[in-house]
Amino acid sequence: MPPSSAIDLVIEPQPRDLGDFTVRRVLPQIARQIVGSFVFFDHMGPVVFPSGGGIDVRPHPHIGLATVTYLFEGEIMHRDSLGTIQAIAAGDVNWMVAGSGIAHSERTRAELRAAGQHLHGIQSWVALPKADEEAPASFVHHPKASLPMHELPGAKLRVIAGTAYGLTSPVAVYSPTLYVDAELQSGARTDLPDDHEERAAYVARGKIKIGEREFCEGQMAVFHPGASVKLEALAPSRVMLLGGAKLDGERHLWWNFVSSSKDRIEQAKRDWRAGRFGQVPGETEFIPLPQH
Repeated sequence: MPPSSAIDLVIEPQPRDLGDFTVRRVLPQIARQIVGSFVFFDHMGPVVFPSGGGIDVRPHPHIGLATVTYLFEGEIMHRDSLGTIQAIAAGDVNWMVAGSGIAHSERTRAELRAAGQHLHGIQSWVALPKADEEAPASFVHHPKASLPMHELPGAKLRVIAGTAYGLTSPVAVYSPTLYVDAELQSGARTDLPDDHEERAAYVARGKIKIGEREFCEGQMAVFHPGASVKLEALAPSRVMLLGGAKLDGERHLWWNFVSSSKDRIEQAKRDWRAGRFGQVPGETEFIPLPQH
């Protein structure tokens, strides 16, 4: 298949106001809800918080998914109902499995809030297979140095989760997964791994070319299964390569809940109202259940 015909769909993100700042929501969209097991994909920033500013995402619940926080710049302090307190810095991976239920908060540390900081990164959710939707909640932090990297002329390809380029991330995924942070100098070229059923590339910074088509910051290209895909950077670029095995059936998304069962989501609503997700250490606030 010629490179120009490898593209199945181009997704333009929708802005979402989170209060502290605006994100670009790439998934889900009407045209495409899921790529591999990725059911949610937000591009945060780049944003500059002045002295006194920062993010304050109060405790909120999740079920049926794993969250993947990956930053290019800045730091976020994570706290959850397991008792975890962990800062995530650029290049690290926070892999939080919600499974049967977890609550967490994301905030800017007081020291960084006083100084001000740059924040730029990707927040994504990976739906768990049906057999693992009720897995016990867990949290694992993977520092940047633990993630394997494939290097080519002008390209550094860090495997965040799953497998790519013959390398395997230490992140314990539940299904075949592709998730790579590609740092490309202008003129650098790389192939997209072809051993995953569903694949996409998101331009977080810069400009790339695929076949005869050009893609700028904020655009996601979704590819036909099995297609040969070559990326060329037309400027210094940061590109997220994502996908994996097709999800095993439909998923319902409501607020922060993901499940193959609508009844399970209704139960999660009742559990959050009743305070059954557990307490996040150091937190007294929480985000109420939305009315709609």
